[in-house]
Amino acid sequence: MSTISEEGAGREVSRPLYTPAQRMRRDATRWTLVQGLLAPAQFVVFVISVALVLRYLLTGAGYEVATLSILVKTGFLLVIMVTGAIWEKVVFGQYLFAASFFWEDVFSFAVIALHLAYLYALFTASLDPVSLMWLALAAYAAYVVNATQFILKLRRARLDAGAMA
Repeated sequence: MSTISEEGAGREVSRPLYTPAQRMRRDATRWTLVQGLLAPAQFVVFVISVALVLRYLLTGAGYEVATLSILVKTGFLLVIMVTGAIWEKVVFGQYLFAASFFWEDVFSFAVIALHLAYLYALFTASLDPVSLMWLALAAYAAYVVNATQFILKLRRARLDAGAMA
């Protein structure tokens, strides 16, 4: 949670996630709906892909379908990152690293880097299939952390809205 010190008061006060103007822009833009649809869709793809990757690691069966699922998951990730940057521009006036979502954006780049490392290793055949699957699971673990960050921000936004009402 972001906090700022009140001058001379020696105490911390919570800074709302959105200013009233940012909240209005957030609620008015279609990009909020796009993000709201893409995020759960990406999560469903993630759950299916984790199951397929684990199936391959446990049984040796289904490499192709597991690989395809990772490619689909990576596609969702890249689309949600681009549309999220557009959303951030509309709401906060900058494409990335707005103060309210700075650390989520930083960690998003780590998630993207791991997914792109998977793609590089896949297309250059620089890792064997088992190592590729472990790299995908590392990318997925980072995704879980990042998704948790965003869920906590969504919860905070709701709490802020309740406090303002």
